[in-house]
Amino acid sequence: MKKIKFGLAFQIVLGLILGIIVGAVFYGNTTAQSYLKPLGDIFLRLIKMIVIPIVFSALVVGVSSLGDIKKVGKIGAKTLLYFEIITTFAIILGLFIANVVKPGTGINMHELAKTSIDTYVNTAKTSSHHGALDIIVNIVPSNIFESLTNGELLPIIFFSVMFGLGTAAIGEKGKIIIELFSGIENVMFWVTNQIMRVAPVGVFGLIGLTISKFGVKSLIPLGKLVLTVYGAIFLFVFVVFGLIAKFVAKTSVFKIIKILKEEIILAYTTASSEAVLPKLMEKMEKFGAPQSIISFVVPTGYSFNLDGSALYQSIAAIFIAQLYGIHLSIITQINLVVVLMITSKGMAAVPGTSFVVLLATLGSVGIPVEGVAFIAGIDRILDMARTVVNVIGNSLAVIVISKWEGQYDREKGEKYIESIA
Repeated sequence: MKKIKFGLAFQIVLGLILGIIVGAVFYGNTTAQSYLKPLGDIFLRLIKMIVIPIVFSALVVGVSSLGDIKKVGKIGAKTLLYFEIITTFAIILGLFIANVVKPGTGINMHELAKTSIDTYVNTAKTSSHHGALDIIVNIVPSNIFESLTNGELLPIIFFSVMFGLGTAAIGEKGKIIIELFSGIENVMFWVTNQIMRVAPVGVFGLIGLTISKFGVKSLIPLGKLVLTVYGAIFLFVFVVFGLIAKFVAKTSVFKIIKILKEEIILAYTTASSEAVLPKLMEKMEKFGAPQSIISFVVPTGYSFNLDGSALYQSIAAIFIAQLYGIHLSIITQINLVVVLMITSKGMAAVPGTSFVVLLATLGSVGIPVEGVAFIAGIDRILDMARTVVNVIGNSLAVIVISKWEGQYDREKGEKYIESIA
């Protein structure tokens, strides 16, 4: 009799369903929450443990293989330009949808469950003063070991690029360094595969804890916002990304989703794009993109290409303004776009980034920051969806940049698609 095997995607979905059931059964039970929390925390810690070594080693190997600083600069300029255009479009689309759908009108504010946002306030106050020049200055690390310890991705990317260029510049002497970091990268991919085996347990703990804290009923008064955000995300992925994939990358967004189905489910259930970074890089290489481009575009995209977060933040800002009956003029909304573009880049490595960005942004356009407390209870539900967009967006960016550079191996990509059919 043939043994039935259940893939990782099925196991993660099963963990999600069981987590929702257990969370609903033990709603408000602090004892149950104390048992669920470690399951999710351990899994996220395992992911955070491997992200920095993979990013650092992949960038060193990738940049050193490019060699020429002009080539790295050209790819970097194209990448950042693409990121800025797509992110700006996401913000504008979010504002348009929020103004048309008006998710914040007709809601009784007294029905909304307020949640404490004190833990985010200090971070937001500090980060709201970050201007474009501050962001540029902070990209350069004063102490790389401190940046590695704190998990500050942008300074790590900067140092890795410089280290990779230096490795390429010393020629034959640098080959041993490239071999070392290539070995480290392969070892970390093996570790990643082992960690993914416990992903269903981590998902079970994370979802179970969320539902047991806030309950399914927290979705009811804010259902209009949830539907608006999910609808906007659906539109952005299948229309905007779909058009970019077809006419720019000469592929299909459905192919990317098919390749990353396990990573998309994992990103959705954990609300963490870091959880899928290693496998995303591995699969994009199998899909035909060169490692040199993947190792630069993906880590950079995790700080600069947060399309899902940008889309959500613009909708949430208008939602809170509508709750308070505040009309925002076109000029004010343009100002909101500019502020969101800056603050989202300045806080890319902060936990709960989208939530903190809202706190840092709302006051600048005259929206009461206290309004963020109304959506804190469902932020996790929204965070899950926007994380998926970030993952798909960065995967698509790899193919776009590879195509622009004439380095995309279409035949290799098609063979990989056929192998997983």
